[in-house]
Amino acid sequence: MQAVPAWTGPFDPHNLPAELLAGDRPYVVRGGFAHWPVVQAARQSDEALARYLMGFYNGMRIGLFQLAPEARGRVFYADETLTGFNFSRYAATLDQVLTGLLGLAETPEPPALYVGSTTVEAVLPGFLEANVMGLGRRDALVSLWLGNRTRIAAHYDLPDNLAVVAAGRRRFTVFPPEQIANLYMGPLDPTPAGQPVSLVDFAHPDFERFPRFKRALDAGEMAELEPGDAIFIPSMWFHHIEGLAPINLLINAWWRQTPEYVDSPLTTLHLALMTLRDLPEKERRVWQHHFQHFVFGADASTWEHIPEAARGLLGPIDEDTSRRARAQLLTQLKR
Repeated sequence: MQAVPAWTGPFDPHNLPAELLAGDRPYVVRGGFAHWPVVQAARQSDEALARYLMGFYNGMRIGLFQLAPEARGRVFYADETLTGFNFSRYAATLDQVLTGLLGLAETPEPPALYVGSTTVEAVLPGFLEANVMGLGRRDALVSLWLGNRTRIAAHYDLPDNLAVVAAGRRRFTVFPPEQIANLYMGPLDPTPAGQPVSLVDFAHPDFERFPRFKRALDAGEMAELEPGDAIFIPSMWFHHIEGLAPINLLINAWWRQTPEYVDSPLTTLHLALMTLRDLPEKERRVWQHHFQHFVFGADASTWEHIPEAARGLLGPIDEDTSRRARAQLLTQLKR
């Protein structure tokens, strides 16, 4: 396995380079956010980090996952049936979470506490003004992830992702999208946190059950990040994340490079599974040609022979076209 390459281009933390944020492969930015006040607090002590966060906290309750010690921090399914999960969900205050993490810091095999995907501005108003991400006009969702030693199974996200380690240490293992067959993805539903996850336990891979995982490891890249380091993960790249310290805080931003009215391709995947996958093979081959012509190989020549007013979905999509198509699709699905 190779190391995730370091970003060597120009870098201004208050105005991040478009070349980085629109890239098609992951990069690590070493020390790019070391100036953040939250990073400075975390480097003093875990207690200083807790005091810093509580200085912004507005009292909103947040979602907390708790795992038994025998789970060893792996947020996953409860058993081989893949129908339940190995964690309990609670609503807690931030001070309760921080008190719990501080109290478990010296425990050799503690239960895992994990706060995932919590919108920063909803819980810590003003935090992002003090700790600027430099995303410009990108309409980004900025979230915090707080916990002790946890392991998040390999998964993908539709948006592009910039993740900054604010406290503790994190290990990222990333894989290009074409490794999907070698990662042995689980069901589309239910999932531990919204996206399908790899069924391989990265700490103890079962190569008899998952032999192709060796190929994924050959194609994978790894990076261990310290406070102030960041990693850019492009859309649909798989990533496995481990918290390596007694208290770990990650701040991440998600954004898409398409207009808001462009629906998620995951919707298309679900519909394709319903309508295409189980067709006779000869019919699937026909639809492969159609998708290649109208979607994957489409360019101006696909629609230029049709009068502009009659092109509809075959031509360039704008917000009005998308809205009309969505309404028509909903009508068809209700039949």
